[in-house]
Parts: sequence; C-alpha cells; structure tokens
Amino acid sequence: MASQIWQPGFDDLGRFLRDTTFVVVDLETTGASAQSGDSITEIGAVKVRGGEIIGEFQTLINPGSPIPPFITVLTGITDAMVIEAPKIAEVFPALLEFFGSPNETVVVAHNAPFDLGFLRTSAQRLNYQWPKYPVIDTAHIARQTLTKDDVPNNKLSTLANFFGTVSLPNHRALDDARATVEVMHGLFERLGSFGVQTLEDLQSFTHRITDAQRKKKHLAEGLPQSPGVYLFKDNRGEILYVGTTKSLRTRVRSYFTSSETRKRITEMVALADRVDVIECATVLEAEIRELRMIGEVKPRFNRRSKFQEKAYWIKLTRENFPRLSAVRGHQSLSDEDGWCGPFNGRDEAERAIDGLHESLSLRQCSPRITERSMKSASPCALFDMGRCGAPCIGKESYDSYQTHVLTAMTYLHFDIRAFAEKAESRMAALATAERFEEATEVRDRFAALIRGTSRGQRIRSLTRVPHLIAVKDQSESAFELIVCVMVD
Repeated sequence: MASQIWQPGFDDLGRFLRDTTFVVVDLETTGASAQSGDSITEIGAVKVRGGEIIGEFQTLINPGSPIPPFITVLTGITDAMVIEAPKIAEVFPALLEFFGSPNETVVVAHNAPFDLGFLRTSAQRLNYQWPKYPVIDTAHIARQTLTKDDVPNNKLSTLANFFGTVSLPNHRALDDARATVEVMHGLFERLGSFGVQTLEDLQSFTHRITDAQRKKKHLAEGLPQSPGVYLFKDNRGEILYVGTTKSLRTRVRSYFTSSETRKRITEMVALADRVDVIECATVLEAEIRELRMIGEVKPRFNRRSKFQEKAYWIKLTRENFPRLSAVRGHQSLSDEDGWCGPFNGRDEAERAIDGLHESLSLRQCSPRITERSMKSASPCALFDMGRCGAPCIGKESYDSYQTHVLTAMTYLHFDIRAFAEKAESRMAALATAERFEEATEVRDRFAALIRGTSRGQRIRSLTRVPHLIAVKDQSESAFELIVCVMVD
C-alpha cells in the first residue's frame, strides 16, 4: 500500500503578510499617561494591505482641557486649533468603523503600549468594549531585527531616516502614521531573511526566545525568593552583569523568557555559565550593594551606574566673577558654590547651562578676571547684545555681578520657579509665532535644567543630614529600619 502524502492547504499556512489588512495608528496627546487624566488631541490612522494604502483617517480632538505649552512646542497643536474640533466621544464610533473587525484587522503602532493604552482608556471611559485586535509594535520588531551598527536607537525618526521613508515623522498623527507604514514595510523586508512570511510567523518571531535562553533556564533553578543581588558570570568567573531585585528567583527567571528582548542581554545570556546571588535583608541593601559592585567591577553588559565618577555636573567656578561650567565627578562640588546634577552626559549639561545663560547675565568667557587683565581685555559680542555687563573690562562691578551669582545659586539650589515662568512664557511666545524649532530648543534647555536641579536638590537634602533613620512597615509583626551615618 502506497504511503499517503499530506500536502497542507493555504489555510494551514496562516495569513500571509501580503494578504493581511493592517491599520497603522498614531496619536498626539496632552501628556504621557492616560491613567493620569491626559487626553488625545489628534488621531491619524492608515489602512494598508498588500503594500498599498486603501484608506486614511485623521482628525483633531478637543481634549476638554488646555494643551500644555511644551506639548504645543512638540506637536504644533494649539488650543485654538482644537477649540472647534470634535470630542473623543463623537469620533470613537467612526474610528472603530475604520479599524474594522478584529478577525480581519491587525493594529500597528510605533511604541504600541502608549497609543493602545490611550485608546483602551478612552473606550473604557465611553463604555465601549475595545475589540481584541492583534497588535504589532514596530519599535519592538526594530529592536529584534536591527543592530546598533544599523541604528543608534529605535525612535521613529531614526528608523524613518534609516529606511529612507518619503513621509517624515513630525509629531503630527497622520504624518507619523504614514512614516510608520513605510518603516513597517522596511522591517518586513528584513524579516524575510528570518523566514517570516505570515502573521503567525511574525507573532512567533516577536515572542521568540533564543536557543541560549532555552538551554540555560536551569541557571535560575533553586534561587531564593528573597531580595538580593544577582551576578551573571562566564565560564572563567568574570562578572558579565550585576542586577538587583526584590525576588531573586522571579527576576533571574525572566532573563530566560520572551519578555527579555534587549539584544545586549540576550548576548550576555549566551555567554553566561552561572548565576551567583547575594541575599539581602532588604531591597535597599541590595540596591546599595549593586551600585558599589557595578562601580568597582564595571561589568561589560551593565550600562547604568557603570561610570559614576564620570557623570557630568554644573557648577559655578570659584573666582571673583564666577561662570557656569560643566565638570566631571562630584569631588570638586561644594555647597558653598552653586551646583546641580548629575546630568545624562555633557550635551545635557551644556543645554542646561545655555538655558541659564538665557535668563542670567553671567559671563560666558573663560579667562580669569583680575585688575591687570581688565586693562588689556576687550568685551565680546554679548556686551553689545546686552547679555553681559562686561566685568572683564570693569564695566560691571563685583557687587553688581554678585546679584547674578546669587540668582544662579537660588535657581540651582532652592527655587527654579522664576526661571520656569520665563521659559514657559518664551516657549508660548515662540509657538504662537510658529517658530517651533526655536521653541523646541528652549523646551529642551528648560527640561535639562529641571532634571539637573531636581536631582541636585534630592542629593543635597540627604547629604546635609548627618544621621538619618527611616522606618518602613513590612508586615503587622515586622518593620525595616535603616540607619545612615554620614562619614567625612
């Protein structure tokens, strides 16, 4: 009897990507969190199948509240533009109709949790049942298919530049959705080399685990559930990665599941030969141990906290006419001087300094000013522009200059609200004049300074306390006691 040969039909192969209907969506909002009350200000969606666009959906949304100035700077969407726009309740039925049936439509977004989070929250508030659409995240796919040699990051603008898209992202919903369509097609071409042809292949690919993750699951066996520090080591005993957690077993297990998508971490897992742990009484103890160990060992797969001594700070120099300077390391910082930080790199520190210079008439030249230097010095263009009193040639006295220094120290150490008001007013004026690029620069400088001063104030509030005792309830019969003693 001849053996029977089974040949699968097309239905058994799954839904080919070329035959699948995708709705690519992008939102603009008043903020970053739907749960915190932020609202949608614009929706853009593109329906595509077989590489062809078969429909588009775009509308502004009246959020029912003022749009923050920094959002206007980012998107160009003003209160005046949305005042006569429909509310989300009026738009939602048409949006769902455009999306279509979850049996036919796959929803795509770049950083999908953000966009889908707002849509699901809106559906819940309007008493709609959000359909269970299959969801594809182009940012997630990019992280799995592109290397650091291809792109430095997976932002939509970076990927659009990499794939040479015709539509350029500009923080407007429809343009960003169109750019995402082109990025999606570029990623699909890359996925072809991985054998991804169907929707089922794509879903398996985005949730896959590597062979190393599968083979090394045993490294997480027998670990305790307590807080502690875990150390991935190679076969020579070299520490590859240091981490901390409130549950060693649960956290280490996650490195061997599909939830771990970071490329450098999957590379680390491939090299790992064992996992050592240090149990700790509290999470705080574990975090302190982790920081010290990373600073001492500098494991090659750790990024954060690896070079703490190389962090950038802002400080006022110690001289008769101080100036702002970006410095590395905290050894030269003193509360007698104005300082803040740390910053995420020199560029962010320089942006914060530029922001302060817009508000203060501090000198920006570097030579030390003395009575002798004043005789031969000449003022720079800032003096002619009215942005510096020219103490370098004696045009501004020591006492007068100190008023600028004291204002700078107030901003850096205590209260930045006066600076914030000036920056927000400046952003609003530039946005109203449609000078969005300049407004964006002001926003970035303002944001950098806010981050740096808030970090500095938190650090300063602790370092000024010689003895600190904190108590935290752990249960009805136990509590955590932490004692910190400052040592010179």
